[in-house]
Amino acid sequence: MSEVKVQKVLARVPTSSPLTSESSSKVNRNKKSLALSFASPSGQHILHDLAATSDILVENYLPNTLAKYSLDYPTLHALNPSLIYASITGYGQTGPYSSRAGYDVMVEAEMGLMHITGPRDGPPVKVGVAVTDLTTGLYASNSIMAALLARAKTGKGQHLDVALSDCQVATLSNIASSCLISGEPDSGRWGTSHPSIVPYRSFKTRDGDILLGGGNDRLYGILCDKLGKPEWKTDERFSTNSVRVANRVHLEALIEAETRTRTTKEWLDLLEGSGMPYAAVNDIQTTLSHEHVLARDMVKEIEHPTCGPMKLVNTPVKYSHSEPSIRSAPPTLGQHTDEILGDILGMSHGEIGQLKEEGVVA
Repeated sequence: MSEVKVQKVLARVPTSSPLTSESSSKVNRNKKSLALSFASPSGQHILHDLAATSDILVENYLPNTLAKYSLDYPTLHALNPSLIYASITGYGQTGPYSSRAGYDVMVEAEMGLMHITGPRDGPPVKVGVAVTDLTTGLYASNSIMAALLARAKTGKGQHLDVALSDCQVATLSNIASSCLISGEPDSGRWGTSHPSIVPYRSFKTRDGDILLGGGNDRLYGILCDKLGKPEWKTDERFSTNSVRVANRVHLEALIEAETRTRTTKEWLDLLEGSGMPYAAVNDIQTTLSHEHVLARDMVKEIEHPTCGPMKLVNTPVKYSHSEPSIRSAPPTLGQHTDEILGDILGMSHGEIGQLKEEGVVA
C-alpha cells in the first residue's frame, strides 16, 4: 500500500535501535516515522488525534493489549466511526490460541505448510522467506481495500481481524481442498517434484540445477529429443504419464544422468524456444541481476539520508495510468516526529520540545 500515493505514519515506541534493518528497508519505505510512548497519557492523546483524522490504522498487538491504553477498536471507532482498524495477530481475536504470540515459522508448522515442504524422504522444512507473514500482509491489504470500498457506500469503518493462522490455512489451496473432498491424508512432501506428473522437478547439472517440466506426453517428447534420447518416447515404461509416475525413480535417475553432462547455461541454450517449461534454479544475487528482472525495473536505487545509496526491490505491479514508486527511503526511528506533530497535528515547537523532555516522543 505504501507504493501508492498514500501518507503512512509508522508509530513506534522509542528505543535505542535504528529502524533501518534489512527487513524494514522493504516494508518501511514511503513511510514517516513517529517515535512515541503510548504508555503515557500524552502519547495516547497524540494517537487519538491522529486516529481521528486517519483512514486506516494497522496494529499487531495481542488481542485486548491496546485496551488498557485506550487504543482499542471501540475507543477509536467512537472517535472516528469511519476508521478502518486492522488487527494482525498470530491466531486472531477469538479461539483457543488467540492469546498466543504469532511467529511465521510456528504458524507454518502448526497449520500444515512445513509438513508439505521439503524433500520426499527428509524432514519438514520452513519456506526460505517468511511466507506466512507475507501472505497475511497481502490478505490484510486486500481486506483494507475492500473495507475502503464498503465505506465509500456506507460511510462506516470496520474492524478487520487478520490472523496468520487463518491466512496460512487459506493458502493451503488445492491440497486442503483435496483433503476436505477425499477425507484422506495428504501425500506428504515432494521436494521440487509433482505428485502426479513425471518428469516435473529439478535435476542436477554439471554446475548447478535446472527445473524441467514434462507436463504432458507432448512436452515429455520434446524433453527426450533435447536430451538426445528419442527412444524414451516409445519405451513402454515411460510412454504415458501414468507409467512414468509408476516408474518415477528409474526415469528421473536416467534424466539426471544426462543433465549432469552439461552446465546449466548449456541446457538453457539448448532448450530455448523448445516450448517446454524449464528454468535455472538461481540464487538470490543471480535473481537480482537477472536480465528479465532488470528489464522489468524490479531493482531501484535510492538515496538514504543516513546510509547513502541503497538498492531496493521495486513494487511488482505495473499500472497503465498510476505510477506507484519508492518515493522515500525507509526512515530512521523518529525521523519525522517533528514533521508529523507539527504539520499534521499543528503542534508548536515549544509543545513538541516539552513532549521530548517528558520522554513521550523522540
